Amino acid sequence: MPLLGSIVKNAISLRSRLPSFFKVNDPGIVQARELRKLLRKASYTSFGEHYKFDKILKNRKNVIQEYQKALPAVDYNMIFKDWWYRSLQGEAYVAWPGRVKYFALSSGTSEASSKYIPVTNDMLKAIKKTSIKQIFSLARFDFPKEFFEKGILMLGGSTHLHYNGTYYDGDLSGITAKNIPFWFQHFYKPGKRISKERDWPTKLNEIVKKAKSWDIGVIVGVPAWWQILIEKIIDHYQVKNIHEIWPNLSIFVHGGVSFTPYAKGFEKLLGKPLTYIETYLASEGFVAFQSRPNTSSMQLILDNGLFYEFVPFNSDNFDNEGNLKSYTEALTITQVTEGEEYALLLSTCAGAWRYLIGDTIKFTSKELNEIVITGRTKHFLNLCGEHLSQENMNMAVKMAEDQLNIEVREFTVTGIKYETMFAHKWYVGTNSNVNPAELGCAIDENLKVLNDDYRVERIAAIKDIIVEVLPSDVFYSWMRMKGKEGAQNKFPRVLKSVQLQEWDEFIETYRKK
Repeated sequence: MPLLGSIVKNAISLRSRLPSFFKVNDPGIVQARELRKLLRKASYTSFGEHYKFDKILKNRKNVIQEYQKALPAVDYNMIFKDWWYRSLQGEAYVAWPGRVKYFALSSGTSEASSKYIPVTNDMLKAIKKTSIKQIFSLARFDFPKEFFEKGILMLGGSTHLHYNGTYYDGDLSGITAKNIPFWFQHFYKPGKRISKERDWPTKLNEIVKKAKSWDIGVIVGVPAWWQILIEKIIDHYQVKNIHEIWPNLSIFVHGGVSFTPYAKGFEKLLGKPLTYIETYLASEGFVAFQSRPNTSSMQLILDNGLFYEFVPFNSDNFDNEGNLKSYTEALTITQVTEGEEYALLLSTCAGAWRYLIGDTIKFTSKELNEIVITGRTKHFLNLCGEHLSQENMNMAVKMAEDQLNIEVREFTVTGIKYETMFAHKWYVGTNSNVNPAELGCAIDENLKVLNDDYRVERIAAIKDIIVEVLPSDVFYSWMRMKGKEGAQNKFPRVLKSVQLQEWDEFIETYRKK
């Protein structure tokens, strides 16, 4: 349908010329307006009446300050046990007007059990609106009209959602795919039948069989699963790279996990370079996307059903396990500083209020409202003051890949007692031939360059770096065993407490085979 592609391209080009489409003139005013909209709509819910939203709204000049004084910052467990469980039981008007039809199952990478995140009709509309905005941003990347006739292959969860008589639940990618606009269905792959498949290996095999019949221009999903799928396609058709099957493949839209550790292995599967576009679509809302070329940052969406607060990620606000302390200092969009690390609080059109999403971010440009994700509040190591972030870990592994000419598919880290002090233990998934001690040395030296606190504590308290090299499939087998294979699921970068015990038991069983 060349005509449809031409129409889409022209519409994108025309919309992108509007100067106000991507630029936000006053982020503070926009966000205050967004908060007022959320408070007004939720005023007559049980949550809104409990926290007196109508009273907060009367203070028009200081609505944000009144809101922050009236409500505590909460994590999932706190808001679920007090409010969201009622929505799960079918009660209407709990934290957002109406009855919640969908719940996104999300364990993030921090919790052992699944979380039930409400996804309201207003949230689905907001996600669609931001998705369209992202499509319009493609005009900045200067692709030819013909490109907009190509298929978009989304590798996500099943659209065959579980229904218990009250609500549907499933992966957010499955919920959103089930609700895609009619005009998008011409471009959408793998199509309704394969999208409904719940068994992940079966879904991948079905896509492999159909791959040669599709003209794909864009692929969307989590890097680890895409790498596995592309390898399967290359092996099945006995070709050198994926561009022999999809010559028009030009864009990889990815999110959920840093692409940095996957880049080296991923690019071996290509016949020509791709444009990489990062998105920040969480179960709680569509937070940001990369809106322009030649950057690794994403633009926050400030005017579409989300109100943001930013909690400085430090020991004043978080304990050693990454949990919120009872008193937290929360900043607004006008108060943040570029380069500082913040944990993100969201208030949303799905009934999340001052909710700790679990991600940490940094502002790379206040002028453009652009951010990068640096990790998770619970995915860091700080045994003795080393303050090792996920961002540090990803970069150290990427540097080691280049230095040793290896490909690392997955990794995870834990802190352990070692003699009278401490050590970091790394489990590295690679099919490359590498000496564990040499790899450990490379990662260690890289971290000393990237993080001054680590360098100091490496001398004083962290007495050793231990690396265990494992086949990549061990990581995927563990995910399969946990029921977390595929879709938006990611392997945790840091293991603590229960997860660490389960992983150690799994590795012990693996060694005995």
